Amino acid sequence: MAFLLFEPLILDIFFQVPAPKRGDIVRQIGDALRTKLQQLGRLVSLEMGKILPEGIGEVQEIIDMCDFAVGLSRQLNGSIIPSELGVITAFNFPSAVLGWNACIALVCGNCVVWKGAPTTPLVTVAMTKLVAGVLEKNNLPGAIFTSFCGGAEIGEAIAKDRRIPLVSFTGSSKLGLKVQQTVSERFGRCLLELSGNNAIIVMDDANIPLAVRSVLFAAVGTAGQRCTTCRRLLLHESIYQMVLDQLLDVYKQVKVGDPLEKGTLLGPLHTSSSRKNFEKGIEIIKSQGGKILTGGCLIESEGNFVQPTIVEISPNAGVVKEELFAPVLYVMKFKTLKEAIEINNSVPQGLSSSIFTCKPEIIFKWIGTQGSDCGIINVNIPTNGAEIGGAFGGEKATGGGREAGSDSWKQYMRRSTCTINYGNELPLAQGINFG
Repeated sequence: MAFLLFEPLILDIFFQVPAPKRGDIVRQIGDALRTKLQQLGRLVSLEMGKILPEGIGEVQEIIDMCDFAVGLSRQLNGSIIPSELGVITAFNFPSAVLGWNACIALVCGNCVVWKGAPTTPLVTVAMTKLVAGVLEKNNLPGAIFTSFCGGAEIGEAIAKDRRIPLVSFTGSSKLGLKVQQTVSERFGRCLLELSGNNAIIVMDDANIPLAVRSVLFAAVGTAGQRCTTCRRLLLHESIYQMVLDQLLDVYKQVKVGDPLEKGTLLGPLHTSSSRKNFEKGIEIIKSQGGKILTGGCLIESEGNFVQPTIVEISPNAGVVKEELFAPVLYVMKFKTLKEAIEINNSVPQGLSSSIFTCKPEIIFKWIGTQGSDCGIINVNIPTNGAEIGGAFGGEKATGGGREAGSDSWKQYMRRSTCTINYGNELPLAQGINFG
């Protein structure tokens, strides 16, 4: 499979557009998204299954990224060299992760080839049509931004194509490792956004109502299908039962149903396979000593609906170390901050983490070298819902990639160190005299 978008003529055209002009094009993409915010948000909800406010919020996130990238376009100095980017995204955020990458990549002068998830082709087509329309309005080839709908064979072709120096991949740690190996074989580079196994720690001095609301959103939002979903809740032993009782109470009030219907908090899982994985996961949890406190069952209705679930289980259980992509929350207790941090860091993944406390000494230990080993370290907010201004990504089996804000833009450039001798002498480094 060959990608025609990387013909030299197209690359040369976009390279030569000044960065502020590229920024203005991204601004126009943001404006086009604003005019279609409700429609695209509804399409995301319809095709992915997340509730409508989350679908609209996902499109808003791309708009926010466009605004961020426009400002960035005025800060890029003339000594940087653009590259080319391949983006492979997952079903759970069928458009937002594209935005993290493409908005920055376009202002940096990159052409973009995007493979959307095979189960969300309508979002892929709609986004591509919108972006291509803006490019063509500016007398630029629509092929600067190209997308493909299809299966694994397209992702494999992107990973193998030597004309794509940088590949951004979002998905499981298992698949991410394969992509990394394939890209590395041709000495390409990867941005990996892989599995998460995120914990929220609630200390004995925490604002309990705030913590409970945060855990509900982090564990139930997007039906537990975010990479930043809270999967482990660590409660100080002195407040364990109080927090658990409040959490069980709010779980009973969660409305499950049509994601497009007002008031729904929990929509369906994305596919029937996801539903089967939930069912299998519950069986494994029970076999490893987990106690189902609420939920744990399929909902017999049209659609892939499951009950939001809370499980009391040991942090050492094997199933706790894995990512079950469903609204299943593991609850466990701890005695000391040191123990809580050890539990937080005990899993292979290292994406997001959060602690609820009012004590500065705890906060600074948590965010320091003896604290969380994750790429995202929060205090008194959930593990999910990251602000685009910060670099998004994690450590360990989460892949080490960073996308969206901060200085993530540097990854979309080729870096060169230039030394120019403007005289007639030959100054050598370290004062060497060579003849």
